[in-house]
Amino acid sequence: METPATSPQEILRRARRVELVASRLVSDAMVGAYLSRFKGRGTDFEELREYVPGDDVRTLDWNVTARTGKPFVRLHREERELSLVLAVDISGSSRFGSGELSTRERAAEVAAILALSALKAGDKVGLLLFSDRAEHWVPPRKGRRHALRVIRDILERPAASARTAFAAPLRRLARAARRRAAVFVLSDFHPGPEGAEAMVAALGQLNARHDVACVHLLDSRTRALPDAGLLALEDAETGEIAEVDTGSASVRAAYAARAARRLAETETALARASVDTLRLEETARPAPALARFFERRRRRR
Repeated sequence: METPATSPQEILRRARRVELVASRLVSDAMVGAYLSRFKGRGTDFEELREYVPGDDVRTLDWNVTARTGKPFVRLHREERELSLVLAVDISGSSRFGSGELSTRERAAEVAAILALSALKAGDKVGLLLFSDRAEHWVPPRKGRRHALRVIRDILERPAASARTAFAAPLRRLARAARRRAAVFVLSDFHPGPEGAEAMVAALGQLNARHDVACVHLLDSRTRALPDAGLLALEDAETGEIAEVDTGSASVRAAYAARAARRLAETETALARASVDTLRLEETARPAPALARFFERRRRRR
């Protein structure tokens, strides 16, 4: 479980530790994979001119051609600078972690790797923290100090709500990120009371305007109970407490079956949203997993 920092100095130390670990993991190969996937996606209009032999016929502007009676082509200048926006779920379930790190701390580590890759590529980095609402928005900027702020906010920014929803926060993000951006949504993707359909719709709508990818942060303990006798289990988002006899094999089997169904439903929902998803277990090394994810997406372009 995460331990809240007791002072601004400790918060900064924690953020610097995460940044240091991430900087060691961000290799040239990682940045190269990021560049090959995201750079050059956007274009800015530069000029119209008459067609000359050898021009790509796909650049013909048919409206101008029809109006003037002569073939014209539209020339574009590649838009090299991109904004990377990290949308991080800080609802109550993000406090859970069966290993050394909570889900929220793992999200900070993944976000730091993505942010440093973007900054090394010359891009800006923005941040949205959300629960069932948009909790905190940081507009995209460059620089190491800005990256530290992003990491610090992910680690320590308090949430006003423990519940999860996607519709309202992602609508807020779509309004705030005015230019097309690469958006990474980091969450355990528990859809909350609004349900999976609302999550699917929100992700799909955001993906229609931006290049959206999801990092599904999983923890094995959410899918299987230990044999530890009678336990009081608290729902991190509702606060409800239930006593469970984990010493019973049938209870453990029923819990595992329900968890497997929930996971399958979540993965089906993400697929229906038509967004690429990286499934990241708590034991996975995030940098190599991200590099492979970028490479798979590049090959499908």
